[in-house]
Amino acid sequence: MPSLVFAYPGDLDTPTGGYGYDRRIIAGLRTLGWDVDLVSLGEGFPFPTEETLRQAEYRLSSVPEGSLVVVDGLALGVMAEAMERLHERISLVALVHHPLCLENGLSKEKADALFQSEKSVLAFARHIIVTSPATGTQVEDLFAIAPDRITAVLPGTDKPAPFERLQHDTIRLLSVGTLLPRKGYDLLVSALASLKALDWRLDIVGGLEADPACQQALLKQVRELDLLDRITFHGAVPAQDLGGFYRAADIFVLASRYEGYGMAYTEALAYGLPVIGSGGGAVKETLPEGAAIYCGVEDVEALHRALETLISDRGERDRLSTEARRAAELLPDWTDAARQFANLLQDTCR
Repeated sequence: MPSLVFAYPGDLDTPTGGYGYDRRIIAGLRTLGWDVDLVSLGEGFPFPTEETLRQAEYRLSSVPEGSLVVVDGLALGVMAEAMERLHERISLVALVHHPLCLENGLSKEKADALFQSEKSVLAFARHIIVTSPATGTQVEDLFAIAPDRITAVLPGTDKPAPFERLQHDTIRLLSVGTLLPRKGYDLLVSALASLKALDWRLDIVGGLEADPACQQALLKQVRELDLLDRITFHGAVPAQDLGGFYRAADIFVLASRYEGYGMAYTEALAYGLPVIGSGGGAVKETLPEGAAIYCGVEDVEALHRALETLISDRGERDRLSTEARRAAELLPDWTDAARQFANLLQDTCR
């Protein structure tokens, strides 16, 4: 039976896209007959305490010599010193959802430190798995890594059972993602502020506590724009409850500044939702042409126009909904993703 150690930061059950990817890949590998030993590296990444870093190194140093070890990039990116000591006794595979140094809202000092650490630690990896071709290109260019050391394994997408969407007099907008500067909720609120004459409500589903300053600034913005009765923050919800939000929505919108892939976009497509997306990284390649509306990075005016069109025009919503379902049929599922991941790991072991 093939085996590996899968190391991750914090709590594997955290309801975010990155952790969701990890969970589904682990489950898929086990279904394919892999023995997967899980190792939590502790809390606070990518800015852990020195004690957390020491404990993380100790846990990885305790795995059997020669083990195949996959480490999630949220932790690995700041473990350069530890991996310099450990990389010769393990076969390290890096799983990079997106470069940490590109997270929005970082000071130049923090971004530079993350860049140096990520560049150093990725040099120790036998192979680097990314979640989209765009992220692969970014990792290659940013850290000067040979392209044959990088492979994209796209997330799978679950296809929901057929359902009949309820028609609302009030248009239900849905946005899914943790409250972080990168997710661009401030841009979305700005785009909606001048659409008060239209009948809409926005549901935001995603963790509220990851960045308290971002949370406070967003609530202040919503309050000052007099949108408290239009926008509801639901916080993080269990994966099994998320489908109810997709089924109840009329339009999905996520105004990210950057995404390493954007699993929420493909989930929305699978539910047949008209999708509006924005941002850099993999967003444009994740959104199928003709089945979604793409807006440029921080282009609030384009977001405003797209929202106004879809809120006002049921025919356009219906057209995009039909195209979304067609596009979703072409997306890989999690069995495909796990099989590709497993094949890469086996190649790495040779």
